[in-house]
Amino acid sequence: MIEEQDGQGRKLVTIYDDIYNLADSRSYFQAMHHAGFRTAHHAVAGFKAVLAELRHLRGLPRANIVDFASGYGIAAELMRHDVTLDDVLARYQGDWCDTASVEQTIAKDRDWLAGKRDKAHMDRYIGIDVADKALVYGRDVGVFDAIFAENLEDDQPSEALLQELSTCDLMVECGSIAHMLPRALDRLLSAAKARQPWIATAPIRGNDTAEAIEVMRDHGYVVEALDMTPFRHRRFADEDEQVRAIANAKGRGHDTDGLETTGYFHAQIFLARPPEEMTPVSDWPVSPF
Repeated sequence: MIEEQDGQGRKLVTIYDDIYNLADSRSYFQAMHHAGFRTAHHAVAGFKAVLAELRHLRGLPRANIVDFASGYGIAAELMRHDVTLDDVLARYQGDWCDTASVEQTIAKDRDWLAGKRDKAHMDRYIGIDVADKALVYGRDVGVFDAIFAENLEDDQPSEALLQELSTCDLMVECGSIAHMLPRALDRLLSAAKARQPWIATAPIRGNDTAEAIEVMRDHGYVVEALDMTPFRHRRFADEDEQVRAIANAKGRGHDTDGLETTGYFHAQIFLARPPEEMTPVSDWPVSPF
């Protein structure tokens, strides 16, 4: 998870990197619970509304969804199961987490999610991240149908990933400190151009989204920020992180009073669509707000 890049292009990592790629998700979601993580709750509500409108316009009985920078797969988990973010975070506060092995944890999570799967929900979910262990966990518990541990910022997609992207209907990104990185995004959209998938992403306010937005526009998309109140991502780890976040947000023209000044990163949802599919959000059958 990349917080930002400094003036020399160096990547500044977050304090959660050491738990972002483990064999199961316990430590990560315990830390997110402690940090007041909320992005997935708000962003997934928006993603579900986006998916509903996309289905409506294109007549899709089944959608192929790419979860970019997916980690353990919280966006896909909430989108395809009858569970809330609170359900997920509370699950890993139980005493069983202290003694269960990795294998036992995966088995318990797989059984739990199997009982929560929406049987009418036939969509296919693909996880992409550099965190290979987190992806394997997501696949093994039933969050992902296929996974790709690929660094698309540095490398072209593999042949197998190119095949998956050629049938992609929707790309989502939720919960990472980074916005969709420009080179990775360009490669994704180039591979997925046959279907012109919609892109719904929830970047942290203050991130430099300009390059990514320009990439989407270069691929023929209209990009808009959904007109909804910015929502909490997670609590700042310390005062220094808050100072940097406020400076970054102000640098992008955001008013931070009552938002970042309360002690939390805040995020917002951007949606990119082909111009011929620019239906008014107020007319959608499911509201993202």
